[in-house]
Amino acid sequence: MGLFVIVLLVIATVLLIRNMNKRLRRLPDSFPDAQQTQREAEIARLNADLEHSDEGKPAPKVDQDRSRATAAATEHEVKGITTDSDALDPEGDQGRV
Repeated sequence: MGLFVIVLLVIATVLLIRNMNKRLRRLPDSFPDAQQTQREAEIARLNADLEHSDEGKPAPKVDQDRSRATAAATEHEVKGITTDSDALDPEGDQGRV
């Protein structure tokens, strides 16, 4: 019984080796550079985005003063200046600092 198991394992090993040799022969001699392939894909994606955006859609208007308004609101918070919404009920919210 032990000899039969050993013979089966040897046959399976020989078949696996033959199969792997066939697969290795089918592989190309060298593979393309992964970084070059990634660069080409990125260029193609950017070109497609440019073509898609040039289909006649107007450019969105950008609010130039948006960053200044945010900075002003932040300055008021830092200085401790209260607004009307903060001063509604001073006794009701004791947990706020």
